[in-house]
Amino acid sequence: MCGIAGIVSSSLSLLERENLLHRMLDAQEHRGPDAKQEWHDQCCSLGHNRLSIIDLSTAANQPMQSSCGRYRIVFNGEIYNYIEIRNELQPYFNFHTQSDTEVLLNGYIHWGKDFLHRLNGMFSIAIWDTKDRKMFIARDRFGVKPFYYCTDAARFVFASEIKTIWGAGIPKIPNNKIWANYLSFGTYGLPHETFWTGIHQLPAGHYAEIKSNSLNAVQPELWYDFVSRVNGIEPLTISQLQKQYTDLLNDSIQLRFRADVPLGMNVSGGLDSSTLIALIHKNLPFSKKMEAFTFYCNDVNYDELPWVEALLKDKPYSLNKVLLQAENIPQLITEIAENQDEPFGGFPTLAYSLLFQEAGKKGIKVLLDGQGMDEAWAGYDYYHNETGGVIQGVTSSPVRPEVLLPEFTQFADKENYVQPFASKMQNMQYRDIFYTKIPRALRFNDRISMMHGTELREPFLDYRLMEMAFAQSDDVKFKGGNTKWMLRQISQKLISDKVALAPKRPLQTPQREWIAGELNAYVSENIGKFSQFDFVNKIKVEKIWQEYIKGNQDNSFYIWQWINTVVLLEN
Repeated sequence: MCGIAGIVSSSLSLLERENLLHRMLDAQEHRGPDAKQEWHDQCCSLGHNRLSIIDLSTAANQPMQSSCGRYRIVFNGEIYNYIEIRNELQPYFNFHTQSDTEVLLNGYIHWGKDFLHRLNGMFSIAIWDTKDRKMFIARDRFGVKPFYYCTDAARFVFASEIKTIWGAGIPKIPNNKIWANYLSFGTYGLPHETFWTGIHQLPAGHYAEIKSNSLNAVQPELWYDFVSRVNGIEPLTISQLQKQYTDLLNDSIQLRFRADVPLGMNVSGGLDSSTLIALIHKNLPFSKKMEAFTFYCNDVNYDELPWVEALLKDKPYSLNKVLLQAENIPQLITEIAENQDEPFGGFPTLAYSLLFQEAGKKGIKVLLDGQGMDEAWAGYDYYHNETGGVIQGVTSSPVRPEVLLPEFTQFADKENYVQPFASKMQNMQYRDIFYTKIPRALRFNDRISMMHGTELREPFLDYRLMEMAFAQSDDVKFKGGNTKWMLRQISQKLISDKVALAPKRPLQTPQREWIAGELNAYVSENIGKFSQFDFVNKIKVEKIWQEYIKGNQDNSFYIWQWINTVVLLEN
């Protein structure tokens, strides 16, 4: 897990590229505090911030050169099955490290771009071919690891974070369409977009080749065809599904134990987290220890601490309890906004960041998490209740577009998501996996984990698990009023029926109450700033805010949006 950066340009001098790359690596130094290195040739500059996880020696530092000297690679992420791939490549290469980076580079040399299909992991990759003067870039199947770029006729610039690209002198200009959509519809952009003009994402499951003589001709191509793969999965009986899925769960967990540093896990009291704890307990080698991390707010209406303590009662894992307090929220918002570069989740994201901070203080560099089960097994209530909502447990509109002036709302262009499946439920799942929930959560979590020099691994996002669960019929996911029905059947063999059959509880904080209460002065100040933007109707903002204070608090998403917009656009 690291930070990558690079510049390809024939018009910039070596000195200019060196200076720009220095600033870029400094901007994302938090992503890789263990080493910082760069490499340059006549038109390409590559940089890397390293967080050492596998093969801690300096020989595994990046940018890494191929044995033949032709290629250079920078890579952010982890390839969990690198040992198996290395064994395949052993007859053709002499390996000089124990790192997954060298496996990646040799895999590309041996198989070309088809090596991507062999990878089980999370990754953003850039490989420079010094002979043909072209760059190969690729991103993992679900976009766990970020890849941002900016390009024109004179240069191609890429990095792991947006602020890094700003460090290369790219101007910070809001993308009006994305901001208008965010405030009008609550969306965060399509897979190739960002909130800033001229800065793009390489979409999840895509690759591209950039030639030095045509830098502005970036044409991302799909390498991971999820739809075709899912449609090709043969139907399974219930007993077959239970066995095969359980076997994959165990294998996915075991692969993600591969690390040369201490491990931890983030836990809550829900089904997914409980299943994760049980699988870790079942599969963790005796040679490895594990610590658990959870947050609480001292509010019985939201805290899952009693559930977590009960789950870990008979397990040999130390529980680190991290308290989120209202008084710390303003400072956390400022810090996380600077880290995220784009709008992010509300107070739960702030609370979640404290877990990584605590893990970092204890020297734990890798944490496992239960992200992905709700999307794979259709766990959200809106998959089944026909409300058309997109937020668990919320019935009112999460956004208040009426506060925007007409000349700003004209920038809004509501996203239409492809619907490649006959099942309405599967189309909603597909939207959440590739366009909405998963991309947002992965971006939030990548930034807050890397902010504290820690790596987050999500075993339930193993593509084999996602494909198998997604491919099942609707009635295997929702039966008898129970969401994630099949997962609950499987989990009953691992955890208590009380947890396995409990309804989903959104992982939340007292955000609604704190906004109107303890944080009223802070929120009022920021809403006042929001109302001063030239695209906002001040009178309508104030009216809605007063209604909120008086008790219209079914949801606070739009209040959070206004605060988020202020802290990001004013800095």
